[in-house]
Amino acid sequence: MAHLTILVISILAIGGVVVRPFKIAEAVWAGAGAMLLVLCGQLTPGEAAAGFNRGTDVYLFLTGMMLLAETAREEGLFDWLAAHATKLANGSPKRLFVLIYLVGVVVTVFLSNDATAVVLTPAVAAAAKAAKVKKPMPFLLICAFIANAASFVLPISNPANLVIYGGHLPPLLHWLRQFILPSIFAIGGTCLMLYLSQQSELKQHIETNLPIPQLSHGGRTAVSGIILTAIILLIASAIGIQLGLPTAVAGVLTSAVVIISAKKNPWGVVKGVSWSVIPLVAGLFIIVEALNKTGMIQNLSAALQQSAAHSVNGATWYSGLAIAFACNLMNNLPVGLIAGNVVQVAHVPEIVKSSVLIGVDLGPNLSITGSLATILWLVALRREGHTISARAFLKIGFLIMTMTLLLALGTLWL
Repeated sequence: MAHLTILVISILAIGGVVVRPFKIAEAVWAGAGAMLLVLCGQLTPGEAAAGFNRGTDVYLFLTGMMLLAETAREEGLFDWLAAHATKLANGSPKRLFVLIYLVGVVVTVFLSNDATAVVLTPAVAAAAKAAKVKKPMPFLLICAFIANAASFVLPISNPANLVIYGGHLPPLLHWLRQFILPSIFAIGGTCLMLYLSQQSELKQHIETNLPIPQLSHGGRTAVSGIILTAIILLIASAIGIQLGLPTAVAGVLTSAVVIISAKKNPWGVVKGVSWSVIPLVAGLFIIVEALNKTGMIQNLSAALQQSAAHSVNGATWYSGLAIAFACNLMNNLPVGLIAGNVVQVAHVPEIVKSSVLIGVDLGPNLSITGSLATILWLVALRREGHTISARAFLKIGFLIMTMTLLLALGTLWL
């Protein structure tokens, strides 16, 4: 009965995060589920605290990235980038599409998929507005899809990568040997499929005679902070240091330097950050802690181990595909937490673990609630005055995700 109670509460809470009934924020559903598990006696306060503490590195990582993004937005960096992008496009929507996609790849690879959702989306919205684009959604969709498609090029490209490997990431060169080919196929395939799906929408006018705003001293400082953060994360990843604290320190210091040098009120940056993401993630960590008590991890680990013993190839395909679609039912953060525990307990071959990671990272391109990055993208969209229905996203995502997932998993053997 206790296990059933945990499952019911967890499913309702995660369902609330995914569906957002009555337009209640995702963080409320995750937090309510975590609190209810404690109030019903299914988790002790100590167990809930342990679940919360498991997410410390992710909270720090997100805090640093959101501070960097909001500081850059306040200093007009996005408007400056938007003007340059539209000028380089020279009136061609197709060229603008490619430019935004390439920038998205760079941001995702070196600053994480969450940074792409938080940092790039406002920049693209600003570019579309400056260029007087009537249908900006094809360009905004790039931010969502590339955030997941390029999120396993490097260990730092997605916080979910930290979860899968339990904080013990492989050496950087080993990682690149394992994931560089699947990443190339995922990035290239996503670009092609997204372009084909939006081809008719890209036939529109783009303004070319745009003034280029001057980048302020604070904007230049924000750029320096973002570049320095990327370098710090690469070094931390290469030597095996957890990424949360360095990211948080870089974000806080960059914001502080910009605010002090410009003699601005820090409240402008603080209130602009989507802080609700932190309790959302924390609630999901606590819910997964409760699910561990049901024996789910042990049962899944045993099933995966048995499947791998019977056929490594079969386990690789089955686990990658199953995880990818599960992410869209539960969001890839709780699925990644569960999958990470499963592969660590099961001690499966490296190729199976790699397929699980690809499923967690690439699978969320199917739906708007598949990953934390896509949820952050939705938050950024709403802030910029744009919306997209779950059905419209699913229609595009089904073809893109399934095709690129099969390509990425297939290249693991190469």
